[in-house]
Amino acid sequence: MACTEAYKEHIEYTFNAFCRVVIRYAAINAWRDRDRRRQREISFEYLTEEKFYPFSTTDKYFIDPCKQYPVTICGQKVILTNGELAEALSSLPEKKREIIYFYFFGRYTQQEIGELYGRCRSTAWHHIHSALQMLHEEMEVLFNEES
Repeated sequence: MACTEAYKEHIEYTFNAFCRVVIRYAAINAWRDRDRRRQREISFEYLTEEKFYPFSTTDKYFIDPCKQYPVTICGQKVILTNGELAEALSSLPEKKREIIYFYFFGRYTQQEIGELYGRCRSTAWHHIHSALQMLHEEMEVLFNEES
């Protein structure tokens, strides 16, 4: 079936009308989205006129990164840069501090720590795990006192 010239013209007009409708509604949607966004957002001029909000903040973590907190564990002086961690480590029992020192600072394996204390590897792991739990609890207490 051959397409007549009138049928081709009808298809062209129909497609043009469809494109106009699509473009019109896309423009309406874009306008609505922009209006919604404008309602949700607050301009910087409004913020500075009504209330003073600083445009930048400083993290407490990096106020004085060079401050050092020495802690003595197993006769060795360990220098920490986190004061809360140093305080929490100091509050742990001596044995727990030694285990944390051997594992994290001395790079001892669980097997080697077990041999130092005359225990097996799994018991050494249990002691490491319990020391970390105690350290975590101490850090939470210090954090809650600070807040």
